[in-house]
Amino acid sequence: MISDQYSNNISLAEEIENILRQRILKGQYGIGERIKENQVADELKVSRTPIREAFKQLEKEGLIHSIPNRGSFAMGFTKQDIQDLYEVRAAVEVLAVERAVSMISDEELSTMQGIYDMMEFYTEKRASKKILELNRAFHGIIYNASESRFLSQVLKSYQSYVEQTRKVTVYNDENLAQIFKEHGEILEALKNRDLKKSLEKTREHLNNSKIRAERQIITK
Repeated sequence: MISDQYSNNISLAEEIENILRQRILKGQYGIGERIKENQVADELKVSRTPIREAFKQLEKEGLIHSIPNRGSFAMGFTKQDIQDLYEVRAAVEVLAVERAVSMISDEELSTMQGIYDMMEFYTEKRASKKILELNRAFHGIIYNASESRFLSQVLKSYQSYVEQTRKVTVYNDENLAQIFKEHGEILEALKNRDLKKSLEKTREHLNNSKIRAERQIITK
């Protein structure tokens, strides 16, 4: 039977999706290894319908590759993937913050404060799915405040990969308090319109995110 680790207001397909994502990113399914629907169904004691739904979502994320008449295979992340992702994030997101410091409105800052307050509540509840949603919203305001459609396009182009690392790290309870703290430091620096501190705290957050990803995700 499926563990209730992920059963906080999510569907059965999402529960299975989260379990499989964790396994792929932690190397329990090696890159190129076939994942069989019937074996997963037998192990988790569920029908194959939600498993197929989970497979479709993971294929959209690039974690599973399905080949007609052959099956579905784990893709995972390589060590180079992690390094490349965070090099891009460091370059692009620091630029977004640099622009946002002088351009973000008081209304946007107020919205960010509300998001941060909700993050505190859900961090105490260890409600990972809610924290992920709030995390996306928090960073989304910064991206929008940069007021650059080209920068926004670049940011959006790799968000699916960022989401994969967020999911596997946020679902680990030991990370929640630190993630909450880092967002608070970024928010405080933005509220003070402190460019130097905003950039410093953003770089710290991205570096810590990389460390968390490397710790949680088995790479080759």
